[in-house]
Amino acid sequence: MNQGKIVEYIEAGNIVTTVCLFEDGNKLHLLTPSNREANLSPKRALLISGPALNTHTSRDDLLSRLKAVIERRSRLREQVNVRDIWELVRDEREVFDFKYLAQLCFGEDVTDDHVSAIVRAVFEDKLYFKLKDGAFLPNSETRIELVLREKEEAEQREKALQEGSRWLKRVLEGKAAEEPPCKNGIIDILVELALYREDAPDHKIGKELLARSGINDVSEVRSLLVRLGIWEEDENLDLLRLKVRTGFTKNQLEESEKIARSPAVYSDREDLREWHVFTIDGPLTRDFDDALSLDIQEDVLQLGIHIADVGSVIPVDSPLDQVAEERGTSLYLTRRQIPMLPPVLSQDALSLKKDEDRPAISLICRLDRAGNLLDSRFALTLVRVKSQLNYDEVDTLYETDEGLSELHRLSGIMRQRRIENGAMLLPVPEVYAELGNEGKVCIRLVSQESPSKLIVSESMIFYNWMAARYCRDHRVPALYRCQAAPSEIVNLNGVNPLYALLKQRGKLSPLEVDFKPRAHSGLGLDVYTNVSSPIRRYFDLIIQRQIINSLLDVAPPCTTDDLDKKRMALEPMLRDLERLKRNRLRYWILKWLLGESKKTVEALVLSSTKTKYRIALTDSLLITELKRQNGQDLQEGQRIVVRVKKVDPWEDILRLEYAGSPEGG
Repeated sequence: MNQGKIVEYIEAGNIVTTVCLFEDGNKLHLLTPSNREANLSPKRALLISGPALNTHTSRDDLLSRLKAVIERRSRLREQVNVRDIWELVRDEREVFDFKYLAQLCFGEDVTDDHVSAIVRAVFEDKLYFKLKDGAFLPNSETRIELVLREKEEAEQREKALQEGSRWLKRVLEGKAAEEPPCKNGIIDILVELALYREDAPDHKIGKELLARSGINDVSEVRSLLVRLGIWEEDENLDLLRLKVRTGFTKNQLEESEKIARSPAVYSDREDLREWHVFTIDGPLTRDFDDALSLDIQEDVLQLGIHIADVGSVIPVDSPLDQVAEERGTSLYLTRRQIPMLPPVLSQDALSLKKDEDRPAISLICRLDRAGNLLDSRFALTLVRVKSQLNYDEVDTLYETDEGLSELHRLSGIMRQRRIENGAMLLPVPEVYAELGNEGKVCIRLVSQESPSKLIVSESMIFYNWMAARYCRDHRVPALYRCQAAPSEIVNLNGVNPLYALLKQRGKLSPLEVDFKPRAHSGLGLDVYTNVSSPIRRYFDLIIQRQIINSLLDVAPPCTTDDLDKKRMALEPMLRDLERLKRNRLRYWILKWLLGESKKTVEALVLSSTKTKYRIALTDSLLITELKRQNGQDLQEGQRIVVRVKKVDPWEDILRLEYAGSPEGG
């Protein structure tokens, strides 16, 4: 019988002391110190004392006696030093019952009150012992150190939350605010929230920080970071998410300077410095990795395509080579460029700059006037660029300059032969985002069909094709770029030309990388590789080194297995960087739509489902979606006008609605 006995149990993390009024089957009917009654299963009881209180007295008297027991046990609890008890049993890897621990503390003669005092002290301490099956197990010293460290971290975290939220509140209110010591930690939490949202490592703490600061939506964190001066208004979050390295270390820069200052040795190279070598690039280009020359000899044309020799300057597996491999490619973004190699090399010592002697890997070809290849060879050369032209200059000069005119004619022949071999030409304009005065965004569509672009593109395609044939014919391990035939050929008759181009682009087979030479259907070539941009692309540098060693008649730096390992390491990163570039262009287009306050824009319908249309905005080529309205039936290729309902570049939101047909459409 438990009637009148003192029953203690755990409720909400605390020990509750009660007196049992009576038992009812498998339930104890208890009276609490607050004069409330409760039912408890005997299994939940932590302690049931031996001596019983008289339950037949008045309720007030019973409560008074219960409180006296509680007070007595509390006084005894103050005498307990849990650490001292732990020191006595710390090396014993076994559980100890409550009475044994009480005797260690108070001596042999202990009462229920002593036992309760021990249980209360040890349970409330939670550091030195663990409650297990009605007994206490001493924690190991390692466990105690861990708990103490976690406790300290929790206290520091709480302090940071208090100080950080007070600081952020004042910032949001526009008031002067002294930066707390924990500022850097608070900033780190905000940055993680803005970048990763629910996937942020400290998401729970971050949400608590926002709540205490009066911020209800995590999307507001971006503007807060801008306000704090941590981010720019147009901060590129993908660069941060992908942890793209935008600068170079001191050691990397020093190594670059050392290489740039090293005396050049060109005695074993074919000297082409007297040739009229020139570059064609954009007006802002600084890393010139390709140049051309053309010598017209009556019925024979001697074409030279000269690519900067990076492989001979940057040793395999050197610190700078590792930097280039880690980056994989140069990044060209609106407002910033992130080179694969330090600028002292990529824009100076390796770059094919005017009036500077530079090592190159040259493809020297002899062709007849009909564009038939008479002979060709790759050579280690020394070149000196005589002029650096931009695209606009070439477009102006090519009709009157004999060399440019002949190059343009020859490039046209090369392209036509590729078309005859099945090349799929898709001259979709290139989309550029530029920032004008006061940060105003401008979107331009640049044709890829200008004479200058034709000369450069066909020359580089020809160089890469001949390099692939060289690797194939000389059994040099290489990475070949391959593409199967498209899944469908779009009928161009009677349809909008831009629609046809975009539609056909969606039907192309994916590009593949293989160690076996296979056809590239999109280019209309039997074999293809990329080697024409070794300053900007690491894959190109790899293949250039393979060719250099073959020309020197030494073993290639990479076996097929080596190439496969590099491919597997580089391809995922390069895909991420391509996605970064697409996302960034989309951001600028959305910001342009927002800044222009455009009410309506023209679009082309590309495809449809039951609920939506896939469309392309014609002035930016942005592919997006349009909700299908009831009874609406727009046709593929149809020109339409859409109204901009909402645009948010930071949240990547663009909502459109159908607004009719364009004038004259």
